[in-house]
Amino acid sequence: MSIVEMKVPTIGESITEVTLSQWLIKDGDYVSLDEPICEFESDKATLEFPAEASGKLIYVAAEDDDLEIGALVAKIDTSVAKPANTSTAEAVPANTNVSETAPSKDTSSEPNYATGHPSPAAAKILREQNIDPASVQGTGKDGRITKEDAKAAKPEKSQALTSPTSTENASISHALFSRDERRQKMSRMRRTIATRLVSAKNSTAMLTTFNEVDLTNIMALRKQYQEKFVAKYGVKLGFMSLFAKACAMALQEKPDVNAIIDSDHVIYHDYVDISIAISTPTGLVVPPVHNVESLGFHEVELKIKELASKARDGKLTLDEMKGGTFTITNGGVFGSMMSTPILNQPQSAILGMHAIQQRPVAIDGHVMIRPMMYLALSYDHRIIDGSTSVTFLVRVKELLEDPMTLMMGI
Repeated sequence: MSIVEMKVPTIGESITEVTLSQWLIKDGDYVSLDEPICEFESDKATLEFPAEASGKLIYVAAEDDDLEIGALVAKIDTSVAKPANTSTAEAVPANTNVSETAPSKDTSSEPNYATGHPSPAAAKILREQNIDPASVQGTGKDGRITKEDAKAAKPEKSQALTSPTSTENASISHALFSRDERRQKMSRMRRTIATRLVSAKNSTAMLTTFNEVDLTNIMALRKQYQEKFVAKYGVKLGFMSLFAKACAMALQEKPDVNAIIDSDHVIYHDYVDISIAISTPTGLVVPPVHNVESLGFHEVELKIKELASKARDGKLTLDEMKGGTFTITNGGVFGSMMSTPILNQPQSAILGMHAIQQRPVAIDGHVMIRPMMYLALSYDHRIIDGSTSVTFLVRVKELLEDPMTLMMGI
């Protein structure tokens, strides 16, 4: 018997432990070289672990186990030959007569473990769309549900016609007087998020200052040039690129807001890497857009679109998660009107965007209805003075309310 040990590989400098979130191949099944056998979840990304040899897979670790780098995950018995019919036959030793052990009937059309089983990326999409994998026809190898299958899937008609209210009421009625409880282990990413948020709260002198911005001119700009912008660049001119560019200009004018504390030193950055908060099924991620100060609006929009797509498909690389000198989070997409965002350490400041609401405001002695948004800037008072934080936020407000100054860089 020849055994190959599968151990947790080195993933990144800062990652010392991962969680085995899901087995992709059943214990005892035959696995081919480079075929993904399981999925690891680190504090930054979800990764597939490919087989280092072909043979029979033997579990060592279990799902939800926390494993250190170098820990044994599984073993592969390379003396086991590939079954004649991989969709149904069990893995058998190389010296075994397959004709004696395999059933004589044709079983090529029978389902196996892969049949109806979604890939990690497909599983995330199905969870987001609240679609039962059993209702999706897989077109991948052995009937596995691929990412494309998940994207093409639609909820059943009866489910689509059910109003949220009636569904919620049915659930509430079913749960009346229930005393049931569920205990579920937190995901690796959720545990890391929790640890970092507590650390940011306890180890920084965090304060939040507020302002509001009139988005009348921004909305008029987008309405006037949106079609031409899309025609030329293939992406919409959104709010995020405008806010990111406004922050980049203000950050260059107020370098303290773009700096970080390192022990008893301050590190200033001559570039602006803005981390964009993206909500995913497994938690919040904040991949940075590098050198925002040097990018065009369309380049910022394309990069944000790319990062958001990768984040929701669980395909962000560790390099794409590194860095960032400032963060923007948009709670307004969920309806938040005002919040106090928590710092994304080691950064010293974070801007919170919120919902746009039509509100009456006084302009030149007249009351007018304008699209208004509250802005919140949380900052580390150890490095950023109150006057600096207020001046920074006012500058962002001025650039957004007069977008021509933003376009001209003045």
